[in-house]
Amino acid sequence: MEHKSLLMDCAKEMGVELTEEMLSQFETYFSLLIEWNEKMNLTAITEEREVVLKHFADCISVLPHLALTGKEKIIDVGTGAGFPGIPLKIACPSLEVTLLDSLQKRIGFLEEVGRQLNLEGVTYLHSRAEDGGQNPELREQFDLCVSRAVANLSVLSEYCLPFVKTGGRLAALKGPDALRELEEAQGALKKLGGTLEKVVDVEIPFTDLRHKLVIIRKTEKTPAQYPRKAGKIQKNPLR
Repeated sequence: MEHKSLLMDCAKEMGVELTEEMLSQFETYFSLLIEWNEKMNLTAITEEREVVLKHFADCISVLPHLALTGKEKIIDVGTGAGFPGIPLKIACPSLEVTLLDSLQKRIGFLEEVGRQLNLEGVTYLHSRAEDGGQNPELREQFDLCVSRAVANLSVLSEYCLPFVKTGGRLAALKGPDALRELEEAQGALKKLGGTLEKVVDVEIPFTDLRHKLVIIRKTEKTPAQYPRKAGKIQKNPLR
């Protein structure tokens, strides 16, 4: 990967140290992503420098703002090609990570990534978020839920907060509309047991890329009726 040093410099600038072993794991991850992307739709971004900045660096940019001990149980809801869950696992190997996605083919890809990167402490879960959130083995079991899924914050909170234990957090990587979405999601957060902790402006070094990281603290248990059944969440977002 010719942009290996770019990833290292980028991470260092953000306060994240990557070892040689981690960098070669990112290299293997990149190769697998490109290889499998020819067979199935994993990402529209395939140019190496772009993948390094818009996927890898973008995902690990959350680490400085989360103050993790490394012992957390985290779930990545709607992980897709493994973002941000796999980059976080590479950069912080002691995390226990569950990758949840509704498409079996993508789970197959993630399992292959896990095998080739020798990742331990990773669970690959083929499930819809609304089913997973009602599963007693998953419900309110996680210290942190991360998501880079494109749903608006009201919808995303209903998908994600049921997984988070009281006192845990949801960290959502959002675009420029985050503050407007947050305003619209106030009612949803209240119903789901969440409270806004902070919104962080995140810049990716050496680029003009920026996003907002919305961190929500789970202050109360989520009522049993949430998440609702498939379809209802999107069609009729909580207010």
